[in-house]
Amino acid sequence: MTLGAVQPSRKAWFLPAFLAALLLTLTVAAQSAHATGYRYWSFWDRDGARWVYATQGPATARPSDGDLQGFRFAVSEDSQDADQPRGEADFATICADTPARDGRKRVALVLDFGTPADAPSGERPPPARTACASVDPDATTAEALAAVAKPLRYDTNALLCAIAGYPRQGCGEQVSARERPAAGTTDGKRTGAGKAEDDGPSLGLVAGVGVVVLLGAAALWRARRRA
Repeated sequence: MTLGAVQPSRKAWFLPAFLAALLLTLTVAAQSAHATGYRYWSFWDRDGARWVYATQGPATARPSDGDLQGFRFAVSEDSQDADQPRGEADFATICADTPARDGRKRVALVLDFGTPADAPSGERPPPARTACASVDPDATTAEALAAVAKPLRYDTNALLCAIAGYPRQGCGEQVSARERPAAGTTDGKRTGAGKAEDDGPSLGLVAGVGVVVLLGAAALWRARRRA
C-alpha cells in the first residue's frame, strides 16, 4: 500500500448502501399508502339534504315508511373516501306513483351504477335509476332492494356483490392505485363526496425522506473525516 494512502472506512461504504435501502423502503411505503382501493356497492341513508354512509348493512337495516336510501357502485378505500349516489330525487318524487297501503311501507331507493372508470374490465354500468319498494312493515333494506332490483348477488360472507345483475363478476375486489380512477373528476371519472387524494407520497413523508438524506450525508462526511 502506498504511504499516505488511507484505507476507506467501512462506515464510508456502508452508509451509502444503508441510505439507498432506507430511501427505497420509504418510497415503497409512500406508494403503498395510497396503493389500493376496493370496487364495491356502498350503502347510504338520506338525512335531509345530504347522504350519510349507512351504519348498518342492508341485510340488517330496517327502514321506515317514507325513508330514502341509496346504493353507489364505485372504487374507494373506505367510508370516508366513498362516492355518494348522484341525483336530486326525493321520496315524494320517487314514490309518487306508488300509493300508500295499509300493512305496507314504501321505501324509495336510488341505484347509482357508477361510472365507466369504476366499472370492472369489460363491463359498462347501466344508467342510474330510482325505484319505490312497497314491502312488509318489518322488511329490511335488502328485502326492499330485492323487490325492485333483481337479480341480486351476494358472496359467501353475505356481502352485496351485484344489483340488477351488475357487475356480472367480482365482489369487493382490491384495485391497485394504477387502476383507480382519479378522485374528484368528471366525464366518466369519479365524482362524489369522497375526499380527493392523489396517489403520491404525502408532504410529510417527502420531508422525512429529505431529513434522512441530510442526516445520512452528514454522517458519511464525518466518517470520511475520521478515516
